[in-house]
Formats: sequence, C-alpha cells, structure tokens
Amino acid sequence: MRKQFTLIALLALSACDNDGDVYSLYRSSVSQDIARIHVATFDAHEPGNYNRDNCMSAADLFAAQPGVTVRYWCEKGRPKK
Repeated sequence: MRKQFTLIALLALSACDNDGDVYSLYRSSVSQDIARIHVATFDAHEPGNYNRDNCMSAADLFAAQPGVTVRYWCEKGRPKK
C-alpha cells in the first residue's frame, strides 16, 4: 500500500506545472520606456530551454519589424501583475 501511495504522489507531482520552465514576453510602450506590457507566455511542456528559446525568438521577430520602436524582452516565470 505504501508503494502505491508513493507512486501516486510522484505521478501527481510530475503533472504539476513547473514555473521554472515558463517564460513570459513583455514590451515597453511607445510613450513610456519603463512600461511593462505582457505580450505572451511560453509554457509548453517540453524539455530543456524550449520555452526560453521560443520566447527569445519571438522577441527578436517582434523587434525586427519595420518601424518598431519599443523594447521586447523575456523573463523567467509567469506574468507578473
């Protein structure tokens, strides 16, 4: 019985979101460089740096558009309010 409980507990913990692998994309504002506007959250259940790499790619793509004057950046974790 104890082994079954341990196995169930481990499975439940592995199903929980790991916020350490989540990245959020933010941008500044045209009128306020210090503004912090949430754009997207990258929280796919993939190994390694998948979410970080996708967030950074998205930031680069947004910033590379013609006429864009705002900053884009990624931060580890879910969006901060």
